[in-house]
Amino acid sequence: MKHDEVAKRVLADIGKDNIQAAAHCATRLRLVLKDDKKINQTALDNDPDVKGTFETNGQYQIIIGPGDVDKVYDHLIQLTGLKEATTDDLKKVAASAGKQNPILNLFKLLSDIFIPIIPALVAGGLLMALNNVLTAPNLFGAQSVVQMVPGIKGFADMVNAMASAPFAFLPILIGYSATKRFGGNPYLGATMGMIMVLPSLVNGYSVAAVQAAGKMPYWNVFGLHIAQAGYQGQVLPILGVAFILATLEKFFHKHLKGAVDFTFTPMLAIVITGFLTFTIVGPVLRTVSDGLTSGLVWLYSTTGWIGMGIFGLFYSAIVITGLHQTFPAIETQLLAQKATTGGSFIFPVASMANIAQGGAAAAIFFATKDSKQKALASASSVSAMLGITEPAIFGINLKLKFPFLCAAVASGIASAMLGMFHVLSVSMGPAGLIGFVSIAPQSILWFLLCAVVSLVLSFSATFVYAKRVLKAPAQQPETSDVTGEPVAPAVSDEVIMAPVTGKVEDISKVNDQVFATGIMGKGIAIIPDSDQVVSPATGIVTVAYPTKHAYGIKSNDGAEILVHLGIDTVNLKGEHFTSNVQQGDQVTAGAELGTFDRAALKQAGYDDTVMVVITNTGNYADVQPISQDTVQADQQLIALTAPSANAPVAANI
Repeated sequence: MKHDEVAKRVLADIGKDNIQAAAHCATRLRLVLKDDKKINQTALDNDPDVKGTFETNGQYQIIIGPGDVDKVYDHLIQLTGLKEATTDDLKKVAASAGKQNPILNLFKLLSDIFIPIIPALVAGGLLMALNNVLTAPNLFGAQSVVQMVPGIKGFADMVNAMASAPFAFLPILIGYSATKRFGGNPYLGATMGMIMVLPSLVNGYSVAAVQAAGKMPYWNVFGLHIAQAGYQGQVLPILGVAFILATLEKFFHKHLKGAVDFTFTPMLAIVITGFLTFTIVGPVLRTVSDGLTSGLVWLYSTTGWIGMGIFGLFYSAIVITGLHQTFPAIETQLLAQKATTGGSFIFPVASMANIAQGGAAAAIFFATKDSKQKALASASSVSAMLGITEPAIFGINLKLKFPFLCAAVASGIASAMLGMFHVLSVSMGPAGLIGFVSIAPQSILWFLLCAVVSLVLSFSATFVYAKRVLKAPAQQPETSDVTGEPVAPAVSDEVIMAPVTGKVEDISKVNDQVFATGIMGKGIAIIPDSDQVVSPATGIVTVAYPTKHAYGIKSNDGAEILVHLGIDTVNLKGEHFTSNVQQGDQVTAGAELGTFDRAALKQAGYDDTVMVVITNTGNYADVQPISQDTVQADQQLIALTAPSANAPVAANI
């Protein structure tokens, strides 16, 4: 890569006088622009040295890659005469420029709270779906499975008990996650959640009926009558409670010192928050929550199939903004009150949109002759149809534009059909082809019909148009020998080791679209449970930033490996990190690169997930994570397979 040329092209595509401030992290340029409309997006999308672009929190980010982005940034600063800035400086500039959207910030806050608890809700939702399959009549016959096979009734009852737990005790889950997000002690948040669902209180699902019957018990506190009402299945009340709890805890930590702080802060925070919960916060937010749920049900009932169609048409566009991450908060409320709501209309629509995006990506796989597009489309299409659409949307459909639009229209039509047939979900689950397990039993066949319509329409429309407009790519081998013939990249079969100890996770699930969508290359994520970071291979350190939050290693066998510690941790400017190496150092597999204080990162509100990415993925015939749930540092993590001698040379992903 010619870094000065890349910087010149970026400036030409953005406008030299259009940049207010510029910074960079381990993989991308981060810019605050004066006018987003001046961007030549087509030129940037076609630039071979630009791996992708996106805009978030008032920043326009251009993905260049580790080991190159800092050099491009240096040339950019020289060409523009701008002052060098940190990512924190950039946030301040974006905020002062009015580019921070408070509504988007609120949505991100809700996303941060609910994403960690989604696995528990999905587990409960799928168990609930299994219980529905076992107990619903007219599904496999006139009688339910339990009635036909009485011997499994006990099992069905056990499944129902397990399915109900995450929703009945939802305030505990949200209390932990929300208090942690607000900067408080999550265990105190969980404690407040437990207080709100105590068995001695009137069950939250029965509060309205008990009040209507005039049988609500009250505490008499200095003449103040406080209802002994529980909050099972409630969302908004515990969010408000968690915020108050975290705020009080931080206040007492600031004003109480030493042993007094340790002893009295938890008690004072709990007792004050608890009193406010049952007197003001809980009752008020329960009313707001019930009103919101009633409003959504009214909107669904009023707009019917037309509203569902419009929602389906724009659902994937909502995914691009990330606002769909807030839907679990709404959907959880709809499901918690399904006795009155009938279930959730969000999940079926999300399934249609995901299936449509997957169908469009699958059409590109069959229509394109570009090996890079074909490889990305094959994996991302399956992923989308199973519920994870970001790789398909950002990697294929949005870049080509027409697949995204075809999928959106197909989703709108299928969603309108959902509205006509009154298809609702009764539990949470995977929003894709197998989402039928979460649908009300009487509507499963209608759901499957709509799914087929969404898939067929998106695939056929995209395929027909793609055959007209897609052309075979020009061959641009990376290197050639003296005869002009392409030379395969100098890589060998290799196994990459884990840089940290922890739980292995699919990288598509991380809360950073650059890594989740595979733009930087294939890899794996690790939820760490130790602070030590070791080298994943024997080779040379190509990236060692002063912020110490990321390392680049080029192995002796040719692998280019990025180890990224946490998400957005560049903002910490090296705080909570130590590093033992510098760029250019030779390292052996298992040698300590440095450390990072996971507890301090979490306390500061940062995600400590470690990403391990093969940034030259395109040089390999195959990059496969070695399947395992947990891994120790310096254990096998990723297997790399080099291309055969006469295999075609691939472009880097």
